[in-house]
Amino acid sequence: MEIKKVAVIGAGTMGNGIAHVFAQNNYTVILVDVSQPALDKAIATITKNLDRMVVKATITEEVKATTLKNLSTNTSLDACKDADLVVEAATENTDIKLKIFKQLDELCKPETILASNTSSISITKIGAATKRPDKVIGMHFMNPVPLMKLVEIIKGYATSAEVTAQITDCSKQLGKIPVEANDYPGFVANRILMPMINEAIQTLHEGVAGVSEIDTVMKLGMAHPMGPLQLADFIGLDVCLAILKVLHDGFGNPKYAPCPLLVNMVTAGYLGAKTGEGFYKYEAGSKELKVSSRF
Repeated sequence: MEIKKVAVIGAGTMGNGIAHVFAQNNYTVILVDVSQPALDKAIATITKNLDRMVVKATITEEVKATTLKNLSTNTSLDACKDADLVVEAATENTDIKLKIFKQLDELCKPETILASNTSSISITKIGAATKRPDKVIGMHFMNPVPLMKLVEIIKGYATSAEVTAQITDCSKQLGKIPVEANDYPGFVANRILMPMINEAIQTLHEGVAGVSEIDTVMKLGMAHPMGPLQLADFIGLDVCLAILKVLHDGFGNPKYAPCPLLVNMVTAGYLGAKTGEGFYKYEAGSKELKVSSRF
């Protein structure tokens, strides 16, 4: 089956980026979310990002127009029934994802491939919630999706070799570099990244150094483009906590236990850039990064 029509579930940061990339590469794309305002915001974000690309001469006005023409939105999962590929990019919550996949399994054509952008939740578990586990796979895009080249392709226990090959080829058609991984907690990217972020938070929690000092050491000493605490803010501290819980539960190893400071910050609602404050403060219209007064 040739993939021509793609449905993307979730209009947040990852969902709108995934929809953007597919639409820009001449797929017909339906972006689905329960919230119409979220869909409107997503289209505005995609338009803004396309405008930036036009200014930088990486695409033409014609490509921008075609990309937007390839996109439509809907508030009902029913809109996915004719899709050849569905990419789920909803909240990183197991129960929510399982519910979505059960519904998609009932709605979609038998040959439709169901993919999840999950950053840590078991693809095998998601696939087992459907009657087509051989056609369930992970497509873990990196943020920001239009710029980052990597796509982790996660094979569940029952994912077929044919579906894996097709999604790998599809990723290449998007201009991405696919890397296959087997289905274990955190896959590759977050199994390595999240313990590093957690250790940076623990280092702050123990008073070894401050926020900017920790990030500066990692940027200048390890050549990281962004310090781990700023990166955590960018990812979302709630997402970091959720992934660490998956690692901790999945491996039963105390080294994955989330730092108490991270737990407290998420509980208090300081989730990073999306709420305006995490380890840093994010003021609208300001490019200056200020360490939160709490540290």
